[in-house]
This record gives sequence, structure tokens and C-alpha cells, in this order.
Amino acid sequence: MEGVPARARAYVACAVLGALLCLSPLTAARPPWWAVGLLAALYAGGEQIARRRFAGTFCPALLAAAFLLSPAAAALVPLPGALLSPVEQGPFVLRRIWRAAQSSIGVWAAAGVHGVLGGQRAVAASELPYALVPAGAAVLVLCAAHAVLDGGMFWLAEGLPPRKVCRGLFLRSLAPLAVHGLAALMMAVLWRSPYGPVAALLVLFPIGVSWWVFAQYHRERAAHRATIRALVQAVDIKDEYTRGHGERVGRASMMIARELGMDEGRVEMLRLAGILHDVGKLGVPTRLLRKDGPLTPEERRVIELHPEYGHEITRGISFLGEARSAILHHHERIDGSGYPYGLVGRQIPEPARVVAVADAFDAMTSTRCYQRARPVPAALEELYRCAGRQFDPEMVDALVRAIGRDGWHPAVTADENLPTVPAPTVPDRPGVTR
Repeated sequence: MEGVPARARAYVACAVLGALLCLSPLTAARPPWWAVGLLAALYAGGEQIARRRFAGTFCPALLAAAFLLSPAAAALVPLPGALLSPVEQGPFVLRRIWRAAQSSIGVWAAAGVHGVLGGQRAVAASELPYALVPAGAAVLVLCAAHAVLDGGMFWLAEGLPPRKVCRGLFLRSLAPLAVHGLAALMMAVLWRSPYGPVAALLVLFPIGVSWWVFAQYHRERAAHRATIRALVQAVDIKDEYTRGHGERVGRASMMIARELGMDEGRVEMLRLAGILHDVGKLGVPTRLLRKDGPLTPEERRVIELHPEYGHEITRGISFLGEARSAILHHHERIDGSGYPYGLVGRQIPEPARVVAVADAFDAMTSTRCYQRARPVPAALEELYRCAGRQFDPEMVDALVRAIGRDGWHPAVTADENLPTVPAPTVPDRPGVTR
């Protein structure tokens, strides 16, 4: 309980009291205890597997309870699973109690709405088109209850804005709960059918298969992130003067991409391109990267090989896709004076034109051994001055608009603590919003 504010502990106590009030009608009712026990055991087992193997939660059993039982009986179903499920960090007892109270209140509210809308009658009669409406309302209520209760906890324990947190939690959990709600509705209809509860349990098989596929996808994503992290750390160790540069270029590239209206897939691709644009420096001698004085023409030619080195290093990393073109061409210039191939204008791939602007912007706003950081407005003005010759004007305009609206928030790495720069007064240019 240490480290938890007193108001947050009081909030948990109020939630527990609310859950007990939800359960109080059980003292005068006689619910089907075998159904309550079966659903509670199903939820407890599914919750153990979901949290340990898939880092998720198991809601079909909860929603099936809301569709089949009275509100008070349904509120009893999540208690064993919530009290016994694994908790990643302490205080463990308090977190389990909070999870149990929250789930109990949410399922009670969902079952109440489902019953008021005639859901149990529609389920018993297998009226599937009509049963979708009360089931959908129950899913929305469960999602909203969890979002509101969690939002209140984040507000009291961490001081986060409750409205924004509640909206984010609601939107993030709505799609998974909707899928679980469809599975729960099928379970409830089969449960009330002549085939009975055993047939209802068969619905869980496709859910298990989908979870396995989802877990495989996340393992692949984790492997991708580990690959990126290893390459970035290698570059940061080799070129200590630009530590954190790739992260910031990735952030600026994302800002440009979103300002241009690109879809999230291309936004993520450009983030990776920005992060890895200098990975070819692994092939450049360290003494040249750390040299304090001016470079000789021969040394400069060696350093200018790093885009091609980067392209070769990432050749076998298939998930990078178009990002490899940005790694190879981010030092090309619109007027053809860049390297390695001297491409002109639209010959330069779009990802490379985005990363070139992001790279130059961060280079100007970062302190290096050979220069002091420029203020953000001065860096933007310099980008405008070079637009049309060195940089694509469209990409420059996009970055200026994004920074003018949102400010510049440099990524914080383990080795530096860079301040947040508020939205600056951007240079006056046609079509640019201050």
C-alpha cells in the first residue's frame, strides 16, 4: 500500500462498497449456482492464460454471464478470476481488489442494461437479429464502466486528466470488447439452446486460435523492435556526438508524414526510416566520426559512403520496406548536388525527401562538437531558405505547420534529457499557419 495516495485507497474502498451493493440481492435470491460456478471457473482459467501468455484479458465469459444471469449473479462471476489473476507490479493485494471491484461493477451494469432491453428473452428465444441490440448496449456499458472507473483511478493516483484518459481507454478497449461480445452472445444462445452449456464452450476454440495468431503477430513485432533497438544502440555507441539523433529524426519524420495525410502504415515506415537513416555509419571508421577538426576531401568521401553502407546493412530486413530507400537517398538534394547518386527532384523517393528535412532540422537544433544548437525558428527559416535547392518545399511546409501547431518535443533517451520546445513563431510563408 506504500506509495499509493490516500485518496486512491479511498477510491478503491468506495469501489469495493459499490461491488458489495451490486452483490447484495443475492442474499434474497436463488440464482443457478452451477451456472455461476461454471462461468466463474471459465473466466478464472481464461484470465490466467490470457494475462500470462497473451498480455490480455478474457471477457467472453464475463459478457456471457451478463447475457445469461441476473445482474447480482453476473457480478459474482469475475471475483475469483480477478482475485487470483497475475499482477505485474505492486501493491499486489490492492490491485487485485481493485480489479475485482471494477469488474464486478462493470458486469453488474452490463447485465442490468441487457435485462432492461429484453436481452435475456431474446437470447432464450434465439432471436439473433434482435438480441444484437441489447448485447451491443451491454458491451458499450461494460466498456464505459471500465473506462470511467480506471480514469478516476488514474486521476487520483497519478493526476492525469480524467476526461482525456477516459476517452482514450474507452476507444482503445471498444473493438476488443465488441469481438468478445459477439463470442459471448453465441455462447449465450447455444447455452439456452437444446445443445446446452457444452456446445457453448465450443465457441471458445476459434477465440483461442485468434489469440494464438495475435500472440504470434506481437512476438514478430517485438522481434522487429529488438532489431531496430540493437542497430540504433550500435550507431549511438559508435558516433557519440549524435546520440539520440535517430530517435528525434524519426519523430520529426512522423510529424511530416501525418501533416501530409499519410496513412498510419507509411507513418510508421517513416518513423523507422528516420531512426535508422544513419545506420550506415557502422561501416565508417570511428576516428572519422569523432574527429574534432575539419575533414579532408578523402575523409569526407569515406563518410559519404554511409548511405550505401546502411542500404547494405538493412538489405535482409524485409519489414523495413520503403524505409531502405530513405536510408540510401536521404542525402540527395533537389537540385542534384547531393549524394550518393545525384538524383534530381522527384527522382528522389518520397521517404528520402521526408527524412532529409527531418535530419537537417534536428542537426541544426542539436548541439554538436562543431556547432551550437540553433533556436527552432532559426532552423525553420534556414529550411525555407534551402527549400527548392536542397529540400522539397512540400516537406518543409509540412514540418513548419506541424511544429507551429504542436511544438517540438525532442525524444528523451537514456543518455540525455532534452527539454520540450513550445510551438514557436514560425516564419511567414504562404499557406503556413502560425
